[in-house]
Amino acid sequence: MNKPLAIKLAPNSLDEVIGQNHLIGEGKILTNLVKNKKLFSMILYGKPGIGKTSIANAIANDLGLRHRFLNATINTKKDLDIVIEEAKMYDGMVVIIDEIHRLHKDKQDVLLPQLESGLITLIGMTTSNPYHSINPAIRSRCQLFELHPLETSDIIEGLNRAIKHPDLEGIVIDDKSIELIAKLSGNDLRYAYNLLEIAFYSTDDKIINEEKIRKINNKPVFFSDKDGDGHYDVLSGFQKSIRGSDVDAALHYLARLIAEGDLESIYRRMSVIAYEDIGLANPTIGPRVEAAINAAERVGLPEARIPLGTIVAEMALSPKSNTAHVALDKALEDIEQGNVGTIPKHIKPDSEDYKYPHDYKGAYVVQQYLPDKIKNKKYYTPKDIGYEKQLKEVYERLEKIKHTASK
Repeated sequence: MNKPLAIKLAPNSLDEVIGQNHLIGEGKILTNLVKNKKLFSMILYGKPGIGKTSIANAIANDLGLRHRFLNATINTKKDLDIVIEEAKMYDGMVVIIDEIHRLHKDKQDVLLPQLESGLITLIGMTTSNPYHSINPAIRSRCQLFELHPLETSDIIEGLNRAIKHPDLEGIVIDDKSIELIAKLSGNDLRYAYNLLEIAFYSTDDKIINEEKIRKINNKPVFFSDKDGDGHYDVLSGFQKSIRGSDVDAALHYLARLIAEGDLESIYRRMSVIAYEDIGLANPTIGPRVEAAINAAERVGLPEARIPLGTIVAEMALSPKSNTAHVALDKALEDIEQGNVGTIPKHIKPDSEDYKYPHDYKGAYVVQQYLPDKIKNKKYYTPKDIGYEKQLKEVYERLEKIKHTASK
């Protein structure tokens, strides 16, 4: 069987991997692991076509380790049992598992003890956020590495390598056509290789130009930014439009992100906005965002746009407050500067001097909770908006009681 060009171009070494400069290169984490001949169980996560499988195979090849490739959806528990028995024969093995977020409980029960003992070193791969989608027991035994979306320059680098492959001998293609393929690829290197290969074999003269490429793929090109930073610019515009309560701009940037097909980035950014920008002004927004994300995940595109559009409109028009996380940042600053003090004795475990609030009227009693060193410290400054207006009234009432009691 003649393998696709994308498979033939798969890197055999980390040195051949395109992109992921935050993990690969001189002094970087994955490169150093290979250099030091040491491997730990890990999960690689990120969008399709950005090199998860390539990196996993390259690591195993560079280290000269015996490894097996499984897919959590396709391969059965019996397949995993066979791999484990093989690992016992060779006193250890690297197991590369694609779609690790779909690993069923019966397979997890088989895999976990082997990870614990070190018999199996796992390299899991997923397009989903592992903090949400992967069993905590698996996740806690692995290092998590996020792979970043490839930039247009990365795709162009890969295409320039590809046109030198023997399979494309005699190809004639100019820089503009290579750039067009890169932009049509949606920053998916595998897709770019496939489009290049189809363009080559669909001609009778081996000449590839923009017209021929558009005949194969005439989908609209989404120009986010010439330097490749456009994706993050759109995400920034998305969050700042919601924060600024501009519902039309928020929906515009949501549409651009949907056009990119990048649902994961939308989900992550909405989850942040719910707590960073709306927060205590509308505490119900967090669960509502999570429900919208679940609905979008369940139905997929194009229907996913419906719950996403609904919740983004609500987020943009919701009252806004950042007081809670600003207050926490102030507390963290005190911790970092060593401004902490000793915990009061009466709130330590088994203290007989502790006043149990539920024994008092209104479930409240004045007593000191902060250390003596910072006992009068105020981190939280409530806003007079949305639901937080009610919290402010409670806060001010309690502060008045404390002030009266201190006299």
